[in-house]
Amino acid sequence: MNATRGDVLILGGGVIGLASALHLLRKGVAVRVLEQGTPGCGASHGNCGTITPSHAAPLAMPGTLGIALRSMLRADAPLYLNPRFDGPRLRWLLGFARHCNWTDFHRATVARSMILQRSRQLLGELVRDEGLDCEFAEEGELYVYRTARALAADEQHHAAVLDRLGVEVRRLRGDEVGAMEPALKPGVTGGLFHPGDARLRPDRYVAELARCVRELGGKIESGARIEGFDTDGESIARVRTSRGTFAGERVLLALGAWSPLLARSLGLRLPMQPGKGYSITYTRPVRAPRHALVLREAQVCVTTWADGYRLGSTMEFSGYAEGLNRARLDALRRGAATGLHEPEGPQQLEEWWGWRPMSVDEVPIIGPSTRWANLHLATAHGMLGVSMSAATGELVADQLCGNTPAIDPKPYAPARFGL
Repeated sequence: MNATRGDVLILGGGVIGLASALHLLRKGVAVRVLEQGTPGCGASHGNCGTITPSHAAPLAMPGTLGIALRSMLRADAPLYLNPRFDGPRLRWLLGFARHCNWTDFHRATVARSMILQRSRQLLGELVRDEGLDCEFAEEGELYVYRTARALAADEQHHAAVLDRLGVEVRRLRGDEVGAMEPALKPGVTGGLFHPGDARLRPDRYVAELARCVRELGGKIESGARIEGFDTDGESIARVRTSRGTFAGERVLLALGAWSPLLARSLGLRLPMQPGKGYSITYTRPVRAPRHALVLREAQVCVTTWADGYRLGSTMEFSGYAEGLNRARLDALRRGAATGLHEPEGPQQLEEWWGWRPMSVDEVPIIGPSTRWANLHLATAHGMLGVSMSAATGELVADQLCGNTPAIDPKPYAPARFGL
């Protein structure tokens, strides 16, 4: 098959690839998206769909590594590190450990907050301008606490951090939380409410992005599994796939957790690992929460939509091991049962797992490669791909079109890792 050429060839049809395609098309750039499955079939599909400027603080901070190491003894721990030996995962873990200090914590927090806040603004505009049918709701997110100890810890490392960033957080007493959310069982100590957060149905959001891309003339090649690259000097000349060979003046690598695997064939070692997440989707219970919730002690996220209801979260580092882990799904159910009158909906619709693309510093990798003249990267968004998607697409489009970005691109540059 002869090479098919577009101005920008986007590798990956998840939420980041499609958001980048949409912003490029809006600037008049021709795009073609290569997706090994169908648009949004990866981590974009089964997450809880929360849009969270409140999630600025990274996981990496002093004490996290100890929690991860102790978790090896508990397969149902919210943060679980599989004890089997895995060389790439061990290298990543050592790099992650180096970032578990307060200096890197604050640096990552500022970088994450900048792109999260910009994306939150853009997403609301995008939903309205493009008429995206994805159950977008600007109702905020509520963190719920049953122990004073957990609330005090989050006051220091979460709420106080958001105060400094100018992200609104409201402190609530237990009775105020109960009045706000009748779906919760009694015994709530307090809560932190994030009025600037929002939620949407992630599978529908991605489907709507794909619709807009096609309507604006973009091409999406489903079932195009990437098999290799042909290079010419310092440029990528062609991308070989199961559906033929494609080429572009510029290539955008937006493959999420698969990015490190494909980047190896280009001589790039992306400091990333898949962080496996799980969710369970039900039909909507009668006493469904009014807001998106995080049950903090259990570390379970709860999202309600018009015709659905999802329990999600957990973080498992097991390399590229596929499949459901029953212990972790059961932990989601138990965690929800500790806090909700109706922790499960009448009918279970789906049990899901997916890989989140985790960088060692928990800051996304966005920008031009220092090794390949026509390669751009947009990956490593961790648990925040949907939340960061709109601003990532805008940043990619501005960089490729030579415009001044709305946010400082330096914290996300691949150059910080020699990529």
